[in-house]
Amino acid sequence: MSSEKEIKRVTTKTLYLLKKKGIKISALTAYDFITAKILDESGIDVILVGDSLGNVFQGNDTTLPVTMDEMIYHTKAVAKAVSRAMIVVDMPFMSYQLSADEGFRNAGRIMKETSAGAVKLEGGVRVAETIKKITSAGIPVMAHVGLTPQSIYLFGSYRERGRDEDEAEEILRDAAAVEQAGAFAIVLEKIPASLAKRITESVAIPTIGIGAGIYCDGQILVTPDMLGLNIDFHPRFVRHYAKLADEITGAVKDYIEDVKQKKFPSEEESY
Repeated sequence: MSSEKEIKRVTTKTLYLLKKKGIKISALTAYDFITAKILDESGIDVILVGDSLGNVFQGNDTTLPVTMDEMIYHTKAVAKAVSRAMIVVDMPFMSYQLSADEGFRNAGRIMKETSAGAVKLEGGVRVAETIKKITSAGIPVMAHVGLTPQSIYLFGSYRERGRDEDEAEEILRDAAAVEQAGAFAIVLEKIPASLAKRITESVAIPTIGIGAGIYCDGQILVTPDMLGLNIDFHPRFVRHYAKLADEITGAVKDYIEDVKQKKFPSEEESY
């Protein structure tokens, strides 16, 4: 692989080589065919079918209500649109926490029923056994440490994690544990940039940050957030690359006005 443009399909090996070459990994979320098609054709490296769909698609306060059936449904739609990016699927709450065997069965179901390239689990030391069991069967696993949204009721808030040294050391141990268990990459969420740098330099696998600073091997955002569709969500780590909520509102108002004023459809738009 001599350049990003020559990549025909992003795999775990691709991501490892990107880290080795110092080329940043780009990742975004998608939950539907149209969005996934746009992201893939734009050249995104990783598409995460995230359980964040519970927030931005279903309107829930947390990701906890999302089910396995829903994750599989959305992944099937995304997979139909993607030819280059690696598709990673979040394993939803209670699909792997009960036991390693339960996590293994559900990871296998995702891979069997969709065209995904990997699954993603939240947690470090406590899910290392599950990651080992899943990866030993040939299923790639992306890990997720730091702020883990499925544990929000345990944390009590969405504040950044790893600010004090004890918690930072715990997250470092988590990162080491998931790498040792066989994870091919780690999402680092909402931790100090200095801690993300320590982790990125201490592991051989790629780190992908969200609210974790510039030193990670890649970055991920929730697509509706970065496109300015989710106007009620303004965390400091989200950059708005567009203001689509404003553009869509304007377009809808124009449409309403044209319908009310009998300007749509025109003669050319009629049969």
